[in-house]
Amino acid sequence: MKMQRNPIRKIWAEGRGAINGWLSIASSFSAEIMASCGYDSVTIDTQHGAVGYDTMVAMLQAMRASGVAPMVRTPWLEPGAIMKALDAGAWGVICPMVNTRADAERLVSYVRYPPHGCRSFGPTRANFALGSDYAAVADDEVLCFAMIETAEAMSNLEEIVRTPGLDGVYVGPADLTLGLTGRRYRTGFDREEPEMLEAIHHIRTMAHAAGLRMGLHNGSAAYAAKALSWGCDLVTVSNDVRLLAQAAQDSVAEVRRLIASPSAPEKEGPAQHEVPASY
Repeated sequence: MKMQRNPIRKIWAEGRGAINGWLSIASSFSAEIMASCGYDSVTIDTQHGAVGYDTMVAMLQAMRASGVAPMVRTPWLEPGAIMKALDAGAWGVICPMVNTRADAERLVSYVRYPPHGCRSFGPTRANFALGSDYAAVADDEVLCFAMIETAEAMSNLEEIVRTPGLDGVYVGPADLTLGLTGRRYRTGFDREEPEMLEAIHHIRTMAHAAGLRMGLHNGSAAYAAKALSWGCDLVTVSNDVRLLAQAAQDSVAEVRRLIASPSAPEKEGPAQHEVPASY
């Protein structure tokens, strides 16, 4: 089986932005569910998520049937973790806390095979999940994202985005806000402060000028749609933890609202021959 084309690269070639899901729960079943929900890509978070290597592999396997592009956010700029994520079949990595051109160069070297990098050869699962000719075309298909999330990274942005072999930068708004403004603002995503919007737009402009793609982490669908309208190339929409928590809270709140209003007309239950809708 020849290696498939990275679905994210195909979306970009068509002039569209990719919609990315995010997994922090260590579960192959939740990964399978999320992958079936219409995302273009889904990223497993091994930095802040409760996910170890063995479970990450099972999550990658669970997503395969959907055709979604699986990626991994690695714990840190560490060669072993990056290479093992790729060998396990990730279409790309998002690496946190890349602060300098030297950091970006090391990241690229861990993602690319010689002569473009120092990645060790051993695509144990990738050979089966992505294609038997994986080694020949992996450097052209696998994505390498450096996270821009500190004041140091912002000051070195021009050099970082000009790193050969880097495909894109990914903005973590929570850490970036802490890095640029301290605790002056709330932590979290979906920034509206003028100085943070300026920083996000500056990163996008610099990335595009260097021929790179720009990804942005978002807390809501509305903000993700706005980011796509700005020209962001990949937008993450919430994550499994937040989606589960919000759905559960909304469901409980709705029940409490209904039982607190006894005068509200009672809805008829399903007829005997009907099968109630599943979740």
